[in-house]
Amino acid sequence: MPAAGNHVLVIDDDERFREFVRTTIERAGFTAAHAVDADDALAAADLEAPDLVLLDVCLPRVSGYELFHELRERLGSEVPIIFVSGDRTDSYDRVAGLMLGADDYLVKPFDPDELIARLRRSLRPRSNGHHLASPVSPDDRTSDLTPREREVLSLLAGGRTSRQIARELVISPRTVGTHVQHILTKLGVENRTQAAAIAHRAGLVAPEVEAHVLVGAAAEG
Repeated sequence: MPAAGNHVLVIDDDERFREFVRTTIERAGFTAAHAVDADDALAAADLEAPDLVLLDVCLPRVSGYELFHELRERLGSEVPIIFVSGDRTDSYDRVAGLMLGADDYLVKPFDPDELIARLRRSLRPRSNGHHLASPVSPDDRTSDLTPREREVLSLLAGGRTSRQIARELVISPRTVGTHVQHILTKLGVENRTQAAAIAHRAGLVAPEVEAHVLVGAAAEG
């Protein structure tokens, strides 16, 4: 459960979405501030430092990806930032957002209960009093994977489907699914997107694929 009064900065130019988020999170005990673009967001953050930021990827003039870096500089690394988008919804987009260092990536539309669960998870304290680290922080969790699991993860992060991985490795799709479940468990993540982001950070993806993802994130406007 979040501490009483956890303050969330919601940055989105869609008024109906901002109202949906405000109503949802205030019922759960959060407080909210709204911003429609980068200028509004930075002013709101200066006025009252948020405990968490909900940031739309597609904003007027300055993209959410660009604003993310500015907010990180001002707020530091301990404030969770969650990307949201109803347009940038492909696995490629989610991986790019997580690779930038976001704590999570929500695809619109989503259920109110899912939103609250994601907020609470991102705000969950560590034993040392700090926020949880991003699920894709660079570490050595991939060292626990078997050689075959590393192959599967590398192909997964490169954008292959389970059937494509099965064909390339000459195994069944069911076996691929088993490997993926083992990978998620060992990496301590909840889905393939988070696993793929770890693979990129660990250098398990071909350089040309890595460059393609990062260039796509930088070019988002």
